[in-house]
Amino acid sequence: MPSLLVTGKSGRMGQAVIEAAAQAQVPVAATHDAGEDLESAISQATCAIDFTIHSFTTTLVEAAVKHGTSLVIGTTGHTDAERAAIYEAAKSIRIVYAANYSVGVNTLFWLTRHAARILSQDRFDIEVTEMHHKHKIDAPSGTARRILEILNEETGTSYQDDVAHGRFGNIGPRKPREIGMHTLRGGDVVGDHTVLFAADGERVELTHKASSRMTFAAGAVRAASWLEDQPVGLYDMQDVLGLV
Repeated sequence: MPSLLVTGKSGRMGQAVIEAAAQAQVPVAATHDAGEDLESAISQATCAIDFTIHSFTTTLVEAAVKHGTSLVIGTTGHTDAERAAIYEAAKSIRIVYAANYSVGVNTLFWLTRHAARILSQDRFDIEVTEMHHKHKIDAPSGTARRILEILNEETGTSYQDDVAHGRFGNIGPRKPREIGMHTLRGGDVVGDHTVLFAADGERVELTHKASSRMTFAAGAVRAASWLEDQPVGLYDMQDVLGLV
């Protein structure tokens, strides 16, 4: 069983992770907030769970490598350099790095992959929508980005060239390989994601709606426990759930 460091302890996700750990009877050895001593906190734990901000990731990764502490990273919006730091660290410590820790959302990822293989773009147009609370700072969400990555992989399309972020004005007809991405923000929505496949005469929609942050927090604690028995390397929630 891991002993946890929970970063961002005062935040909504930090509080949810602490509660989820208590429910799972996984000990929280230390907590951390901005301005506190990270070195002291991380030295007390075997695994850190982080749902803070992307700019903190590099500092956390460096401390984790120094102390040999495993990481469960749920923060989104990373830059290329920050992702590179995660990938490099995974050569010496165990890391689960996922866009979403919900069991339901990871099932949505799996369903999206298999649906894209069946509902091919020669007949079906693909659109993705996501909605989150008004305080979320990155768009599209990390979960939506992962959905788009899966769609790009299965359709042979490119995020840079084929994903259309909303539409405005006289844009002409829809491009054959285009994938639409639409971001909504408002209220206290925890997270809604839909993948829509539309053809002449029929439409298939895959939707996940989260009503509690505990779904993500419980998944992160599950990932931390799973990571205890794994070799050094980089994993995601699909590995934790055996969906790969």
